[in-house]
Amino acid sequence: MTLAIDAIALTRALIQCPSVTPEDRGAMDVVQAALTSLGFTCHRLPFQSPGRPVTENLYARIGTGAPHLCFAGHTDVVPAGPIEAWRSDPFVATEHEGDLVGRGAVDMKGAIAAFIAAVSQHLHTHGGKPSGSISLLITGDEEGPAVDGTIKVLEWMQARGEVPTFCLVGEPTSESVLGDMIKIGRRGSLTGRLTVRGVEGHVAYPHRAQNPIPGLVSILQRLTAHRFGDANAQFDATNLEVVTVDVGNRATNVIPAEARATFNIRFNPTQTGDGLSQWLRAEVARGMDGHAGQAELTLNVGGEPFLTEPSALSHIVADAIQQVTGRTPVFSTTGGTSDARYISKVCPVAEFGLVGLTMHKTDERVSLADLAQLQAVYAGVLARVFGAAKR
Repeated sequence: MTLAIDAIALTRALIQCPSVTPEDRGAMDVVQAALTSLGFTCHRLPFQSPGRPVTENLYARIGTGAPHLCFAGHTDVVPAGPIEAWRSDPFVATEHEGDLVGRGAVDMKGAIAAFIAAVSQHLHTHGGKPSGSISLLITGDEEGPAVDGTIKVLEWMQARGEVPTFCLVGEPTSESVLGDMIKIGRRGSLTGRLTVRGVEGHVAYPHRAQNPIPGLVSILQRLTAHRFGDANAQFDATNLEVVTVDVGNRATNVIPAEARATFNIRFNPTQTGDGLSQWLRAEVARGMDGHAGQAELTLNVGGEPFLTEPSALSHIVADAIQQVTGRTPVFSTTGGTSDARYISKVCPVAEFGLVGLTMHKTDERVSLADLAQLQAVYAGVLARVFGAAKR
């Protein structure tokens, strides 16, 4: 008989692993132990790029036939920040007024636990095996650079012929209440790091120095004044946001040697990473015109935009949501990037998970009622995918 997995207990166990990127701290062991108990074949896939620590990843599968449903998620979390600002220790899962509080509760350890619990429920009902295949792709490198996580596991899967029929990503896509939104695409992300170098000197002798700040300000004014105006029915407009400006000068009588800024662009499919990179380099050159110093720009495209048109999977998820919550979800492309940007190149993908209002915040928490309902939705998805429920 298949072992029953309790979603709350598993969420607790995962939260108690302080798996801040790139650390694993036992989180992958917790997932593997649960899946092994259900009969999954598990493959631990550690990857390491030069100069980076090892990233722990896990691919697990039960069944060999079609359809093949893959669930993708991540056990790594963002830093908790000042622990004293939390209601309780962020890595000791604590119940408070019907919520489970802890870092990763909604992003996205709760969803991983809910899916595994739903799988245990499904397997228990169907003799311990699906009428197809269920797999999980779990990475420890989603909140970081994402170079040694999902993208490399997908390469490993493809080399072995492990291509899913479709993939469900458990990111916290619900906006206000569980079930109000499914993600079927995301905007792309580009990060720019700008440094303007001048010559340090005394403020009373500016002719002996080159002040880099006016050039930096000029460039940022040009970038932030630009309006892309490319919103459409499926995507928000491209936007550029300055996220840091730093001179590092504590003296009031010294012209600094350099000034730095970092910005991020979230862009829709009317733009490309290459096209934006060309535009940015031209704008930086124009912004420096007439200003002292030299500008250096480094760019990193974190992901291109993608859209998976509403598919069999997204409609299956919507049907399951409606049955459990009574809500009709919106198909959306809003929000930040996710590893679905890599998965979309391999198979149809949809994203659905918990309410994201507290993700990355102090006192991140998941409603225990939502966790139970998410398990029920995932169980409904499994039943529909494998033909055990009316469509």
